[in-house]
Amino acid sequence: MDVSADLTELGRTPMAVVCAGAKSILDIPLTLEVLETNGVTVIGFGCDNVPAFFLRDSGHAAHMRLDTAAQVASLVKANNDMHLGSGVLVTCPIPQEHASPADVINGAIAAALSEAEERAITGKDVTPFLLQRINELTGGQSLESNIALVKNNARIGAAIAVEYAALAKSDAEHVVGSNDLE
Repeated sequence: MDVSADLTELGRTPMAVVCAGAKSILDIPLTLEVLETNGVTVIGFGCDNVPAFFLRDSGHAAHMRLDTAAQVASLVKANNDMHLGSGVLVTCPIPQEHASPADVINGAIAAALSEAEERAITGKDVTPFLLQRINELTGGQSLESNIALVKNNARIGAAIAVEYAALAKSDAEHVVGSNDLE
């Protein structure tokens, strides 16, 4: 079993990571199991199920659904305030207009996986090969989708960061101006 160091790091570093879910080429149930084992909260941002990168829905439930950046920021802040020591994974579905049809992307993934096996491509070479081959098999659609989901993740991540900063500032002002001890 090849477990990404990212999953382990999420379990021991208090941070929030915004992504489009697990790559469709991965074993999503196993990825979610490793995240749960490592104490990582998996949020579906505006969705009940974790997205699968090019697909808006993997069919696998997130731990919770949150619909606004303010809600996510509050959860991340609570996670940090409680010193849980683990991260939060915010999964955001690719915008509908950039989502790949499931049959197209799943067919391309199956073909690319089969080719990787036939060519004995292993280890760190697998993912780059698969992504390149999927791009070729989808006529560039997967690359366009990838660019769109990166922009979407950045937009949502920025909104969460703004909300988190406002919460942190409010806490700091309360502590500095507090007369609770007098």
